Amino acid sequence: MPSALDWINSPLSVVQGFFAQTPNPEWEKKVVEYFKEKLKVNDAANWVPSLNDVPLHYLKPDSLVKFRCMVQDMFDPEFYMGVYETVDPVSKERMLRFGKYRDIAECGPQQEVDLNSNKSVTLERQTFYCVPIPGESPWVKETYACESQARVSPSTSYTPCRHKRSYEEDEDMDMQPSKQKDQLSGPPGVAESQTSGDSKRLETEAPSSQSNSLPGCSSPLDLNFPLPGEKGPACLVKMYEDWESVKVNDMLEVYGILSVDPVLSVLNEERDGSSSFLDTMDCTESAEEQKVRSPPASLVPRLHVLLVHKLEHNNPLLPQLADQSFVSSFLSEVTSVRAELLGYFTHVLLGDSLAAEYLILHLISTVYARRDVLPLGKFTLNLSGCPRNTAYTENLYRVIQNIVPSSYLLGMSLHNMNSLRLVPQKDYTANRLVSSVLQLARNTSLFLDETVLEQGQLDTAGVRNITALGNLISWQKVDYDFNYHRMEFPCNINVLITSEGRSLLPADCLVHLQPQLNPPNMQEYLSALEVSLLPSLLNKFRVYLSLLRTMEYSISEEVTKAVEDDFVEMRKNDPQSISGEDLHRLLVVARLLSLSVGQTTLSRERWTRAKHLESLRKNRTEQQKCVNGNEP
Repeated sequence: MPSALDWINSPLSVVQGFFAQTPNPEWEKKVVEYFKEKLKVNDAANWVPSLNDVPLHYLKPDSLVKFRCMVQDMFDPEFYMGVYETVDPVSKERMLRFGKYRDIAECGPQQEVDLNSNKSVTLERQTFYCVPIPGESPWVKETYACESQARVSPSTSYTPCRHKRSYEEDEDMDMQPSKQKDQLSGPPGVAESQTSGDSKRLETEAPSSQSNSLPGCSSPLDLNFPLPGEKGPACLVKMYEDWESVKVNDMLEVYGILSVDPVLSVLNEERDGSSSFLDTMDCTESAEEQKVRSPPASLVPRLHVLLVHKLEHNNPLLPQLADQSFVSSFLSEVTSVRAELLGYFTHVLLGDSLAAEYLILHLISTVYARRDVLPLGKFTLNLSGCPRNTAYTENLYRVIQNIVPSSYLLGMSLHNMNSLRLVPQKDYTANRLVSSVLQLARNTSLFLDETVLEQGQLDTAGVRNITALGNLISWQKVDYDFNYHRMEFPCNINVLITSEGRSLLPADCLVHLQPQLNPPNMQEYLSALEVSLLPSLLNKFRVYLSLLRTMEYSISEEVTKAVEDDFVEMRKNDPQSISGEDLHRLLVVARLLSLSVGQTTLSRERWTRAKHLESLRKNRTEQQKCVNGNEP
């Protein structure tokens, strides 16, 4: 068997060892178990290079890599040669080989693939088009990169000057050899060269799944990121089992074998050529579809999945699996962390402690269940009365971006509303889902800045976008446009709206901001607040907001009865003061208040506190209505 370090550097050698020992379906299970056990040992997973952190040209082809991503689209299943036989035309010697985890079938010198062998096995795999998690915060990327123990070297002749440099930082580094100083090193063999130039190669995909791009395609390659300005690699993730459980918009952590073989591009060009194997292919796809399904591997690498984990969150400070010791330890100080966060938000919101309370509740809210079409747990917050000052709303967004794992700021200017396409759309020519702003992963914080909305007329596209935002807020769903019909995709996105008056969008809770401070320089004031935060406290805020979203919550029968009696009493005293909608919001506020102090069940104390907060909020709204008819 290979040495202890070869499982990262040369995983295909490990696979070959199992295939040679057990040439039956059992070898595939043994391969998966082998890598699963390897990754459990100490911090072994941190030694695996990540496509999120490391530029592609620093990674060794056919090595084990990982990728933290969101499923942006899924293609039709493809067929490939799972097992095939090679033959030496002279000696007639035959050898059985595996095609799993490969795009290219490789033969030894003087060997050929016997396409008519009765030992050949055609299998099926599913390809997902995956992109980095949209809107992932810089602190998340930096934390993951700093945790990595992987050591990589470029495949070129020079030596890089870098240490855990992020993917974004490394753009065009291959054009600047003068900047390099020392070579990163790690476990022996990481930077070893790959040799297979003398071997003959052949695509492992069966004819029915042929999908490479044609040279005649003139349109530029679009990596199809949901958000503008996103950087990082897109990747074709090829899964061999249990792919039915993976859905569009799922967050994944994938461990797989990297395939960036340049021969794929050569084969693309030979599709119109005289290759005996390629000539048998029936090209039924359009040029655009071929370009999408098989982009250049140097830009969109292939990743053949060994292990995949669905991510409930992408906060690197929080364990993916429930660690009771971690949770118990943090909950012991949750009250003090909440108090610090409340104080910080109060300063950020210009001295308004009530708005700060509701901002905390909003940021820990999540859809925990659905009853028919109603998403339970959502808590969209509209902060009205915000200064019409882009410096304030942009800095408020930056504060939130600095403590949540994923977020996006959407300025609701008239131009944006009329020109942006917010809803993903199916492109039938290229046979792909064209992404857009509202294709986001779970628990992304969507910050809608309505203070930039000016007077003017919304056109048809603008009305459609406003409708899409309204459906997202009300029903936590986005209706993707499939031209002939619309397909409903449920989501779980936290929406915060900042506005001058009441928002034109629906919201679960309206809080009118009442500033107690008027800093002469808003930018300097908010920047000073950000700088004053200790990194250790900032990390506690980040854990606090993510952890409380994951906690279970219940209401005892005794408290349920007390709440019902209380509601009846309130209705009796003043039938106009509280409606069924008010009761629902009160229950949501009480739930979030309980979770915000680490309590997983409702107490009478928290119920009373929820009623008090709601009374203060409603009184403020009523006062504002008298001052400004814009806010009913």
